[in-house]
Amino acid sequence: MIHTLLIEIFTEELPPKALTKLGDAFATGIFNGLKARDFLDDGAIATAFITPRRLAVAISNVRAISPDKTIREKVLPVSVALDTEGKATTSLVMKLAALATQTGVAVITPSDLERAADGKNESLFHSYTVKGVALQNDLQTVLEDTVAKLPISQVMSYQRQHGHAAGQTVRFVRPAHRLLALHGEHILPMTLLGMDADRLTEGHRFLSQGEITIADADSYAATLADTGKVIVGFNERKKKISSALLEAAATDQVLMPDALLDEVAALVEWPVVYACKFEDRFLSVPQECLILTMQTNQKYFALTDNAGKLRSRFLIVSNLATDAPQYIIEGNERVVRSRLSDAKFFFEQDKKKKLAERVPLLANVVYHNKLGDQLQRTERVKALALVITTLLGGDAALAERGTLLAKADLLTDMVGEFPELQGIMGNYYARHDGEADEVAQAVSEHYQPRFAGDALPTTGTGTAVALADKLETLIGIWGIGMQPTGDKDPFALRRHALGILRMLLEKRLPVALSELLANAARQFVGNSNFKDPGSDVLSFLYDRLRGLLRERGYAQNEIEAVVAQQPDRLDNIIERLDAVQAFVALPEAAVLAAANKRITNILKKTEGVSGVVNTELLRDSAEQALFAAMNAVKPDVDLAFAKGDFSTALRALAQLRQNVDGFFNDVMVMTDDEQLRNNRVALLSNLHVMLNQVADISKLAA
Repeated sequence: MIHTLLIEIFTEELPPKALTKLGDAFATGIFNGLKARDFLDDGAIATAFITPRRLAVAISNVRAISPDKTIREKVLPVSVALDTEGKATTSLVMKLAALATQTGVAVITPSDLERAADGKNESLFHSYTVKGVALQNDLQTVLEDTVAKLPISQVMSYQRQHGHAAGQTVRFVRPAHRLLALHGEHILPMTLLGMDADRLTEGHRFLSQGEITIADADSYAATLADTGKVIVGFNERKKKISSALLEAAATDQVLMPDALLDEVAALVEWPVVYACKFEDRFLSVPQECLILTMQTNQKYFALTDNAGKLRSRFLIVSNLATDAPQYIIEGNERVVRSRLSDAKFFFEQDKKKKLAERVPLLANVVYHNKLGDQLQRTERVKALALVITTLLGGDAALAERGTLLAKADLLTDMVGEFPELQGIMGNYYARHDGEADEVAQAVSEHYQPRFAGDALPTTGTGTAVALADKLETLIGIWGIGMQPTGDKDPFALRRHALGILRMLLEKRLPVALSELLANAARQFVGNSNFKDPGSDVLSFLYDRLRGLLRERGYAQNEIEAVVAQQPDRLDNIIERLDAVQAFVALPEAAVLAAANKRITNILKKTEGVSGVVNTELLRDSAEQALFAAMNAVKPDVDLAFAKGDFSTALRALAQLRQNVDGFFNDVMVMTDDEQLRNNRVALLSNLHVMLNQVADISKLAA
């Protein structure tokens, strides 16, 4: 018989932030365990049902008994099993007796065996059938294994209060009260965590009363929705919340980050949205503070108008549907009023002391025991920002002031309460203090980009300070031996590296990587804990650059053609890659790439040969023709390269295909005549330089 299998563990409220991970692991573990034991028919699908008080899974097309299996087992090589007369040896007799016991057969004789090739030799094989196993037998093991492997960070110990296991100590993520196990309409006699399986479960804690009977596995979700007021599908619940929020928001915009939606969906079983308000006086506080306190502390959804300005109306998701929600609304309004009062108090208190006055106190904040305090770090970043500003032609005074104030808001009450607001609050406080707009902007922008896809700094000062801040971290932390290893990157150096690369790449900054890294390393002179990691960090940056360019859709060989040259400036990388893409489409590309690869190999074997070509030694017509063709296209190539017109430069080089072909067909480079050989190597060296100005096109060869 093939039916849907349903397993549910009904518990106390599960930890919301771990709920989906627990539910998915529960469903996946049972599905994979049954699949490995051949209980799943074609088309079997696992559906996880996850609510705050239950982990459940429904698996379609589950067999009641696994299929019989025919097993073919090697017994012994013929040379060991049979003597010279073809009779069974003692080894074979003993082996057959053991097999008979193992398989439950009365007697196995040599005539029951199959003689077949086994590599270069022959062996005897025994085939037998293993009868299928009842689902409940293997499911018990699968269920126990799955529960034992759930990703539970903290396990609770409790005692069973009822049933045959009363008094037994049980360990699980939260106290479990019921176990439901149905195959179709049939209860499976399972036990788990001191509970016996049944067809009973419970619905919503307040909107449903008593036990709910599940008639069969396929009616589980509908029964709980209709009778128990529980939406068991996590994504279905999340979708309902999203739709209800949008409806309640009306003409306003609702702020519903996915992480908040996930957490709220993990807190309710029957979501209902209610609208609440707070006093307009709180809107004098920066809206980022109000939004963060509503989202982080209370799991509320803030509303803005179409211009992005915060409204004094907000939305809550309740687990209780009622015709008289005023008590729920008033209670949540009291809670949020208290939270927003704290935020307003922090803001008003912070404004009483200027950011500049807080800077000396950074000496009391440890940055790293091998790199000093935050004030020392501020001085390093400031010196580096001034160098970068000079390179970019920016305003040194603004950069110096922006860097000085960049970390001062770490000492404010608001950032102490909400570390996520560092930089953002600094911007507000700097403007309140009368600092220049670009200085205030730099205080917040120097953290950008904070994450993948985040916006880059918009001002020149913000860009310079952001580069300096990330370079100081990358070089400093790496320099004390704290570079990323495997999945471990506690100082987010990968993120800092990507931020540096994105700014150089997307803002087309005309500065050299080597110069930036060298200047960053100079800030640590005199620190005995620091060892300049320049070359290692450079390689690290190029590896991150490869990944960044892959995300933009460039092919691996195209990226390698450009990045393998370790370009010191990244402001024209995109133009180079686009030129390489266009070159690859030309019919001449493959031949020139292969030729360039061949030239590269020749030059590796002839290092030290002068690159000066003696025209009198160009004896062969093919080498004369190549030399003439190179001289003919060189002005066009050099001019296009100087203008940054890399596509034109590569198209001009494509004209050399016929002459390059002719050279390699007719000219022996490695001739015994040393003068001729060196001259031909010099010719190829000049050609190599021309071909690789834009990119190493040998990387394009198949």
